[in-house]
Amino acid sequence: MRIGIDLGGTKIEILAIDAGGRPLHRERVATPAGDYDATIAAIAGLVARCERALGGSGSVGVAMPGSLPPRTGRVRNANSVVLNGRPLQQDLEAALGRPVRLANDADCFAVSEATDGAAAGAASVFGVILGTGCGGGLVLGGRLVRGANHIAGEWGHNPLPGATGDETPGPACWCGRRGCLETWLSGPALLADHHRHGGRAADVPEIVAAAAAGDEQAAQTLERHADRLARGLASVINLLDPAVIVLGGGLSRIDSLYGRVPSIWHEYVFADHIDTRLARPRHGDASGVRGAAWLWGAPAQNTTEPAT
Repeated sequence: MRIGIDLGGTKIEILAIDAGGRPLHRERVATPAGDYDATIAAIAGLVARCERALGGSGSVGVAMPGSLPPRTGRVRNANSVVLNGRPLQQDLEAALGRPVRLANDADCFAVSEATDGAAAGAASVFGVILGTGCGGGLVLGGRLVRGANHIAGEWGHNPLPGATGDETPGPACWCGRRGCLETWLSGPALLADHHRHGGRAADVPEIVAAAAAGDEQAAQTLERHADRLARGLASVINLLDPAVIVLGGGLSRIDSLYGRVPSIWHEYVFADHIDTRLARPRHGDASGVRGAAWLWGAPAQNTTEPAT
């Protein structure tokens, strides 16, 4: 069996699946706030209880915030700051007594949807997280692409393409720059943009509901967001030309994106016809933990195009 761990800022989830992806065991616990050692212990406890319940042991993969630089192996850029600078992989391997594979949570989302999700069978898949942040992951031929610096797919910290006068220099980003895609496309960014234009909705679902009810201001907010998302994804298509782009995170529930964004991105893609498909996630919030489990190998896939 394959065991996946989704290490989040507020909860840690475990999921065990069999070789065909069938769920065998699932459990969630609260993430120990600000306590690294307790976080390691919580993960070890989840694995131990899972294996006792199932009467066997399995491989362990972990979806984590941030990334592991190949030179140091210590966590960087995690919004769960207690992890930053820590040798998370080594500490988990010591606690669990076995090798552990780790990948960014957006990478795990992409692996999940490329393996047995919305992009199953596609040779090239870009997975996008539009939630609290704006992450991405790339899967080619069923394999996760990490890159030389282990930052493949980190499109959210590129500048917004084609920024207009009122989009320059753009909002400040936690990374120290201004105008990153994350500052325009994440859930908090959409809400902040709505407020900058005088909107009063308290959260994104209220904006969506107001737009559906005929609120012009809310509709304009969603249109600005769709246009910016189209520009951002057009740059991904121009560079990687994926067969499928899968949206995840809270904003993936905005139904209008799946029709509106492809109708806009043709203005920015360097092709006369665009076959890239924009897809909803099949596994939803479970994709991260499923992708973590699949870090130890997925069933052989028949891809629909050759991977180069």
